Amino acid sequence: MAAEIVTVTTEEQLEQALAIRTKVFVEEQNVPMEEEIDQHDRLTGTAHHFLIQDEGEMVATGRVTIYDDETAKMQRIAVLKDYRSKGYGRVLLLAMEERARELGLRYSLLDAQCQAEVFYKKLGYETISDEPFDDAGIPHVRMRKKL
Repeated sequence: MAAEIVTVTTEEQLEQALAIRTKVFVEEQNVPMEEEIDQHDRLTGTAHHFLIQDEGEMVATGRVTIYDDETAKMQRIAVLKDYRSKGYGRVLLLAMEERARELGLRYSLLDAQCQAEVFYKKLGYETISDEPFDDAGIPHVRMRKKL
């Protein structure tokens, strides 16, 4: 894997991130588009968007938002189908956590699809929700990690 982490700074890069999310969440997982795209999906907001590029192709994306004074929220983490289980999600999440540290935050919070809970546990996240909850028709659990 010759992955490069790209911090989204242009409208073109943001469109590439949204295209990955559309493929993964809207087309594959049937999340309604109106639930997928929100107020954080712009360059001028407080969200920090990332892409993973491999040999010129954007293959993964995610964003970091501020949850509270000490906590970053990792959101919209998506890897294109052909690139899953190859380490891109891990590389992406580590870059997102590094940005949270740079922002002076102490914790990372995320709402994981239940099918991805084991992946996040391997990266040091602990499940803090008592029961799975529904988000866009998909069961999720809330997880947290000290940075």
